[in-house]
Amino acid sequence: MKKKTALTIAGSDSCGGAGIQADIKTMTVNGVYAMSAITALTAQNTTGVSDILEATPEFLAAQLDAVFTDIYPDAVKIGMVSSKTLIETIAEKLRQYGVKNIVLDPVMVATSGAKLISDDAVETLCSALIPLAAVITPNIPEAEVLSGMNIETEADMEKAAAAIYGKYGCSVLCKGGHQISDANDLLFDGQRSKWFYGQRIDNPNTHGTGCTLSSAIASGLAKGLPLETAVKEAKDYISGALSAMLDLGQGCGPMDHAYMLESGDVCE
Repeated sequence: MKKKTALTIAGSDSCGGAGIQADIKTMTVNGVYAMSAITALTAQNTTGVSDILEATPEFLAAQLDAVFTDIYPDAVKIGMVSSKTLIETIAEKLRQYGVKNIVLDPVMVATSGAKLISDDAVETLCSALIPLAAVITPNIPEAEVLSGMNIETEADMEKAAAAIYGKYGCSVLCKGGHQISDANDLLFDGQRSKWFYGQRIDNPNTHGTGCTLSSAIASGLAKGLPLETAVKEAKDYISGALSAMLDLGQGCGPMDHAYMLESGDVCE
């Protein structure tokens, strides 16, 4: 039996709510065969990260070679990559193997405004990796960095998304936050803006939502869905995973990535 495939390039989350573990769960229940290249091991749980062991560029390259030369992915999702050298390694391999359907979650700034990666890593992400993506999924602070403008309204989101497309040539899914547009996200593909309206779900356990959304979009693209359809189905999946109201851990817990298995409604 043949099946569509997707590769996640990201860090590991030892408690399974985000990163590689969330990506694999998401891809699996969304009907594609999931593979991984791990950029870093983390010791973390719902209360925070206590330690990180980053992969070497050579080992990351070896992982990517192993995947691309055997089970070539129909889509690739890229999550948090914290160092300049690892970003360069990923970009080099994506170019080498002519990879398409790249979904990049440009993890740079937390919704709190805290910087998550160094300035030189941000510069390399922007120059080497973002131009290779089919779509990127920045939050509001990240969209401000990429566009060079302040975002305070929905109109600002539209201007920023267009500015990002103009700089990097990739589609942009600008994710609304608690202050701006709440659960509503904006997609700009170079031709038009499309709003995806969501209902705010009163669930404090939202760990890994960014990882999960980008992985679900990659799953849709791997199956040959148009970008708008892939985004819509990904948002529906996130809503379902949050609505399941999973409650694990002492901090901001994970979503129920497998809620569709319990209902028997697995995406094919």
